Amino acid sequence: MKSTVIRAITADNSVRAFIANTTNMVEKARQTHQASPVAIAALGRTMTAASIMGLMLKSENHKLTVKINGSGELGPIVVVGNSHGNVKGYVGNPLVEGDYIKPGKLNVGKAVGVKGDITIIKDLGLKDPYIGTSPLVSGEIGEDLASYFVNSEQQPSAVALGVLIEKDYRIKAAGGFIIQVLPHIAEETLAKLEEKIISLEPITSLMDRGMKEEDILHYILGDMSPRILDKYEVDFVCDCSKDRFEKALISIGKKDLKEIIEEDEGAELVCHFCNKKHYFNKEELQSLLDEI
Repeated sequence: MKSTVIRAITADNSVRAFIANTTNMVEKARQTHQASPVAIAALGRTMTAASIMGLMLKSENHKLTVKINGSGELGPIVVVGNSHGNVKGYVGNPLVEGDYIKPGKLNVGKAVGVKGDITIIKDLGLKDPYIGTSPLVSGEIGEDLASYFVNSEQQPSAVALGVLIEKDYRIKAAGGFIIQVLPHIAEETLAKLEEKIISLEPITSLMDRGMKEEDILHYILGDMSPRILDKYEVDFVCDCSKDRFEKALISIGKKDLKEIIEEDEGAELVCHFCNKKHYFNKEELQSLLDEI
């Protein structure tokens, strides 16, 4: 089944919502990185958020990067997304072993670490990218992103992200939502929405009960008559290529490239995002050196 995101708005145009089912996307990433349960839980949550945030971008060629640098054993989380909602990502230590807060509830916050920050870099085709940073508040990623939206973008947002894992480590359910209030929302409406979101069970529990994105949308915002504006298919997609790695080799400079040729007579570069290997023989490296 394809991973999908729906975009919706309430009848009075006071709340917009993105609801995602990213089960297939996260399973693809798990297989690519052979990630442990807690590692894929953290990466999957971040990928879901980055996919939604990518769909918020205005133009075809816009991109964003989500970087989470905590103090935990997981290491950094890096996810890149585009305006189609497609993402690629990795964690520093995909094999990290985690523990549980309670049965069935992985301690993602401990693996990520509370001390650190979350940074969003938006490449909007301008001379310099937009960069926003916010301190981590829990390492659970959803709460950290909600804090980022308020602190860096002055956009009150409810963020829920989850990954439910089978006993054989396959992804049973993954998804999330970002719900944002718009400036003219009535105080009474806002209070009801906050009360509803606070009382919600985990989104993966709703998904495990068989609820689709549309069901979750109406479960949360049904009293506000939401209408679906778009439905997107999203995926875990890496756009690495040998040409890109050629540019990386050229960028290291003449001296270092010459050393590789003389000492190794070749180079094997591995993409962090998809683990694909790109091999350059001596003749190819010499050609790059000549180009420099």
